[in-house]
Amino acid sequence: MKEKQAKVETIDDYISEFPKDVQAILKKIRATIRKAAPDADEAIKYQIPTFVQNGNLVHFGAYKTHIGFYPTSKAIAKFKKELSAYAGAKGTVRFPLDKPIPFDLIGTIARSRVQDNVAKAKAKGKKKT
Repeated sequence: MKEKQAKVETIDDYISEFPKDVQAILKKIRATIRKAAPDADEAIKYQIPTFVQNGNLVHFGAYKTHIGFYPTSKAIAKFKKELSAYAGAKGTVRFPLDKPIPFDLIGTIARSRVQDNVAKAKAKGKKKT
């Protein structure tokens, strides 16, 4: 992997910077999130792929030994049991590249984030941004 990635503008650009095996994982994560959040927009924020619907839903990125998944600390707390097998921090989960990636769990968390953001937007009377 590259030590420092160039600034990218699209998720396609981001994915293209990685080896083919990692690209396949990133593409599947993207498709999983897209299926779970069909109305979300794609963006690059913090130089990593991001899905946005009434605010940020999730971010993800590839690193030398893992995939970083950033669904917010609230979502990590909500799925604490399911995520207990993975290292992480308050708002971060690390899925090792040498182990199976839990795509179903990623989809479940993304769907939960959509529900959270839609509910929050309705409570505030916001429109999709």
